[in-house]
Parts: sequence; structure tokens; C-alpha cells
Amino acid sequence: MIRLCALLALLISVLLPPQAAGTNAGPPVLAYYYIWYDETSWNRAKTDYPSLGRYSSDDADVMRQHIRAAKNAGITGFIVSWKSTPTLDRRLATLIDVARAQAFKLSVIYQALDFDRNPLPADRVAADLLRFEERHAADPVFAAFGKPLVIWSGTWKFALDDIAGATGPVRDRLLVLGSEKSPAGYERIASTVDGNAYYWSSVDPRRDKHAAAKLAAMSTVVHRHKGLWIAPFAPGFDARVIDGKRVVDRQDGETLRRQYADAISSSPDALGLISWNEFSENSHVEPSVTYGDRYLDVLRAITRTPAPTLNPLAEDSSNEADPSGFPTGLVVTGGLVLLLAILLALVIRRRV
Repeated sequence: MIRLCALLALLISVLLPPQAAGTNAGPPVLAYYYIWYDETSWNRAKTDYPSLGRYSSDDADVMRQHIRAAKNAGITGFIVSWKSTPTLDRRLATLIDVARAQAFKLSVIYQALDFDRNPLPADRVAADLLRFEERHAADPVFAAFGKPLVIWSGTWKFALDDIAGATGPVRDRLLVLGSEKSPAGYERIASTVDGNAYYWSSVDPRRDKHAAAKLAAMSTVVHRHKGLWIAPFAPGFDARVIDGKRVVDRQDGETLRRQYADAISSSPDALGLISWNEFSENSHVEPSVTYGDRYLDVLRAITRTPAPTLNPLAEDSSNEADPSGFPTGLVVTGGLVLLLAILLALVIRRRV
């Protein structure tokens, strides 16, 4: 009987799916991070404020506290909003020093649209990408994906030739991603970029019933072109103070949980959390006067939970299904149940 029990334990340890042991950490979580704040910024278009106070984005101590809190909640890096200006260059340099000291990774979302959502001149975008490559391509703080990652915000407003002209000179040392909103949009630019990061901050799980299918479709086309896919998820949205119309209620964390599940189901290479500190659109998870630490607590819980077992995309052969037509995990689990039943019957028979 002792030997049968030992065999039973061995079978459990070998055959039980890995997620049951809680070892699957899921894809990296990257939070969009904004360095545009002066102390006076908080007087405009805000309904909530950081628990740290109305800070300046020049404050290195605030950055240190942000990174500590982010790491503790399961965030593995920031996607920093940037284009080359004296102020943003200075703040990015400070953040790089702070992140390097805390072994925290950075990427960049290049803001290629102006305040009125019009595209910047293509030659300025090209010059900024080249400047970023020259300054930062060799910095390990940006090496989350081997090469530094730059997301080009607003690619849908640029001609294909302009995108190719700007990305071509830097793609040997940078990963440049588009920010397209549809599979067709990505197909248009696929030859000029290395993947896509969809900034979908206003999706509502209660109204947008096909959100998961849309993310899966975008993942399919990006992966078919062998690109990097960063899937979005957010805790909620309310941009009425800047003339937005849609409000996505946070539902005390349920919105974040549902959007995380939809993002995970699209087989992403990374997750893009919208956002750490976008207070004008109220998509922030940074501890705040209104919400306290609530959304870091929710985030910590979902990022520490094993990712669900997913059927692979048609283009992804890294996790093939069993030839019977059932997912491999179900076959293994079914076999385990059968073996356990047999062993249990043997134990009972010996005792009788």
C-alpha cells in the first residue's frame, strides 16, 4: 500500500498540468507611463490626483516610488510616452537612470501626433527615431525584447512610404511597432514595422462583446507576419474632462479582470496596461486619492494567477493539440483521472 501511495504521488507530480502548481507567470506586463507632468498640470482636466501629490515628472524620487510600486504589482516595465524635446529628453534620461538602478525595463511609445491629433512631419519622426537609436540602442535598460522597443503612435495617419523611410534606417538596432486599430490596418504597414501595440483604452467589456475576437484577429495577422503583438487592457476610462463621450465604469476591478482575460486570450507576446498615470482619461492604476491602492491590488492578484490554458492560434505551432481533436491538456488530465481511479481501486482492494 505504501508503494502504491508513493506511485500515486509520483504520477501527480509528473502529470498534473503546470498551471496547477502556480508556476506560469504569463506574458510580461508593460504599463504606459507619462512624463509630461508639471506641478501646474494637475490644475487642468483632472478629477483624481496621485496619492504621492501633484508631482513633477522631473522628480526622480517619484519615479523610484513608481517603479517600486509597479514591480510589486507584477508590472515588468514601463512604455514611456516620448518625442524629442528638451523637457522630455531630460525626463527620459532621469527615468533611465532610476530604472537601471532598480533593474526595471523601459520601452518607448513615440508620440507622432500633435495636440490636435494631426501627424508630425515625417522627417521629424525619422530624425527622432534615429536620435533615439544613437542614444539608447545599446542601453540594457531597453533590452526587454533583445533590442529596444519603440511603438509609433498614430501610424494609421502616415503614408506607407513615410513609415518605411523613417523605420528603415533603424530597424537593424530597434524594434519599431505600429499602433494600428484593425487587422487591415496592420496588413497595410506590416512590411515596414516589427509588430503592433494596440492602444485601446476605451473598450467596454459590457458593450463591446466582440473585443476578444478583435484582439485575437489582430494577433493572428501580426503573428502571421512574424511580428510582436502587445495586447491592451485597462481598468476603466472616462475622458469627459477633455471632451470625451464614452465612460467605462471600473466595476471595482471587474473591468480590469475581464480586459486582462481578453488580452491573454489573444496569445500576446506582452500585455500593454493602459495606464500607469494617464489621469486625464482616468485609466490610471497609480495609487490615487479616489481609488487608493485598489487597482494595484487587483493587478497583483491577476498577474500572480497562472495564465489560462489557451488553444493556439492557427499560425502558432508551439503548442499543438492532440490528434484526437481535443486540446492536449484535456487529454493529459483525462489520462490522469483514469490512472488515479485505477490506483484508488487497487488501494481499496488491498485494504479489503
